[in-house]
Order: sequence, then C-alpha cells, then structure tokens
Amino acid sequence: MKIYLTAIIKTKDQYRNELVAVLQNMVEQTRKEEASELYSLHQGMEDKNLFTFYEVWKSKEGLDAHNQQPYIKAFGELVEEKLQEKPTILLTTLIQ
Repeated sequence: MKIYLTAIIKTKDQYRNELVAVLQNMVEQTRKEEASELYSLHQGMEDKNLFTFYEVWKSKEGLDAHNQQPYIKAFGELVEEKLQEKPTILLTTLIQ
C-alpha cells in the first residue's frame, strides 16, 4: 500500500540558509531511492522559516529504508539545535 507523508518543519531564522542546503540535498538523494514516487519540498510564502515536504512512497518498507539513510539521519541531528520545534509528520492514505 502506498504511503502519503507530509512533514512540516520550522527552522530558527538564523539557520534558515543552512537548513535549506540540507533539505535540498535530502531531495536530491531521496529522488534516487527506488521506493520514492514523489518527494517535493515547499517553503512558506508568508513565513520563510516554514518548510513542508510532500512525499509519496510505494510501501512502508521503502519509507522505513529511507529513514535509515545517512542524509536523513544527518537531518535528525539538526532538529534539537536548529529547528523551532520537532517536525510534524503526518502519515496518510489516499481515500479518493
């Protein structure tokens, strides 16, 4: 079953440029993963420190493998210091 994931990330202002580089690398690397069908990064229009990922995964196993990749773990190390709060992760299925 496909998994649809939305991740909401809020960076601290002083780390925005650094975080953008990390997030863009995540996009580049993740799009190479076989289980990734869609992996898009969005930035808030009014709040430039707000970033949203919209993702579509072929399976839970593929998403689990993604979460073990070094570039995802590297992002996880930034959360405590460089984000305003822990990211919000929404896992959904398509109903229509």
